[in-house]
Amino acid sequence: MNETASNDNVRYPRMVYIRRHSVVTRLTHWLNVLCLSFLLLSGLQIFNAHPELYWGHYGANGDPAVLTIGSSDDASGPSGFVRVAGLQVPTTGVLGVSNVNGEPTERAFPYWATIPSFQDLASGRRWHFFFAWLFVLNGTLYLGFSVLSGHFRRDLAPTARELSPRHLGREVLDHARLRFPEGEDARHYNALQKLTYLAVIVVLLPLMILTGLTMSPGVDSALPILVEIFGGRQSARTIHFLTASALVIFVIVHVVMVVLSGTWNNIRSMITGRYAIKQNGPQI
Repeated sequence: MNETASNDNVRYPRMVYIRRHSVVTRLTHWLNVLCLSFLLLSGLQIFNAHPELYWGHYGANGDPAVLTIGSSDDASGPSGFVRVAGLQVPTTGVLGVSNVNGEPTERAFPYWATIPSFQDLASGRRWHFFFAWLFVLNGTLYLGFSVLSGHFRRDLAPTARELSPRHLGREVLDHARLRFPEGEDARHYNALQKLTYLAVIVVLLPLMILTGLTMSPGVDSALPILVEIFGGRQSARTIHFLTASALVIFVIVHVVMVVLSGTWNNIRSMITGRYAIKQNGPQI
């Protein structure tokens, strides 16, 4: 009798499904994936038209560039390079010079990384502007829904306890050891996720949008203060490139974390909204 009673009290892990993402969050997430993909590929097409970045109000041939992706000719043919603040690194085969139909071709980013694949600035700009405005509208919808529904306050805003150095330090160590939240802790974003998402939503994306607008002569004439804020259209172009690069790094890290913490569970939650967590329950 005692042994049976003891067995009835045994606790064991069982899977419980919770609703983690709303319909609006899921739809805007996948639309963001589409928009960012086309923005990146068309943006590289635009960059290829003049693969140099400057700082200030001026940027043309002869002006010092803070970044250059180019090529030079030598006895063996064209060779690619990336030059940042005077430091030059050879990059033949990927940047500066890539193979097209077996022939080395001078091009900042290779054909497979741009839309369209051939060099066409006008087409690249049309693709870029269409998905840029779609991205802005989609982001506005997500942000408005997050604030009105309480999603922003409830799921994205870190608490005072989560911001304590001790708590953040523990989470950094857990992530470094690839130890991810389980049980009740897996119901919500952890502090590092919240801070990262907030940095993207509050800093990176607004910077990318505002610097993109600053590069437009029409917007400059209506809002000349944007040019002054960013120190010139060329500075805005450089910041736009850097924020886009930071966003690409964020996406890469995000995908890696999705895979390491449970690929199917994370993808399912962003498709159906259902997310599986482990909980201790009585033995049946």
